[in-house]
Amino acid sequence: MTGILITLIQSVAQILSVLIIIDALLSFFLSPFHPVRETLGRVLNPLYAPIRRVLPAMGGFDFSPLILIILIQVIETLLISLISSLG
Repeated sequence: MTGILITLIQSVAQILSVLIIIDALLSFFLSPFHPVRETLGRVLNPLYAPIRRVLPAMGGFDFSPLILIILIQVIETLLISLISSLG
């Protein structure tokens, strides 16, 4: 059972990380009003919002995607360690 839970956590973390990277790359090429960007925004903006409140854009660069990926990796590692220690 713990193996399935660990795999689920890893899959969710990987999917979120890929979506963040795609969103960041598309922001250079597509309008914010493009349907793909709007869809990604609906999923990711609630995750970006707390980071953007603490860390505003610096020099025109938004570092919230990078910070979010790092946070996802940290949370993934902590959850997997916790689950592994319990099972």
